[in-house]
Amino acid sequence: MAKPSLGLPAEIARLESLAIDALRNEWRRLYQTSPPKRLSRDILLRGVTYRIQELAHGGLSKGSLRRLQSSTSEELSSKRRRRPVSFKAGTRLIREWRGQTHTIVILDDGVEWRGQRYPSLSVVAREITGARWSGPRFFGLKTGAGAASSSGQERLLE
Repeated sequence: MAKPSLGLPAEIARLESLAIDALRNEWRRLYQTSPPKRLSRDILLRGVTYRIQELAHGGLSKGSLRRLQSSTSEELSSKRRRRPVSFKAGTRLIREWRGQTHTIVILDDGVEWRGQRYPSLSVVAREITGARWSGPRFFGLKTGAGAASSSGQERLLE
């Protein structure tokens, strides 16, 4: 594929003025395939300008591509290895949140908190925090961003 005849900044400025149909034609020319059907004009523009810059300056280095590929495969394999957490009825989960200790009892068909039954840990987490939390994450059963809050600790008792 030949480099654009205009300078790169001028070519990008020209692309910004194109209508969505013209951007789709540019996509077809640069990628040799039709663009995905529901891409917005903004995303089409970004894809086309990226491709032009890639052709002008080269793409990612082989080392960067290798690192991206290995990190993706590591994430996928670690996700496959995780087993879902399940507890026997009667297991208690204890979570401290903003100075208050909350005890949840696992039931066969849901959970119990403060003497009331709930269908899931997420519903209880929402009641406690007032925000949409993943129940397993809130109670420390899954790791991830926000799993252990500085405002509380969680522990498991059987």
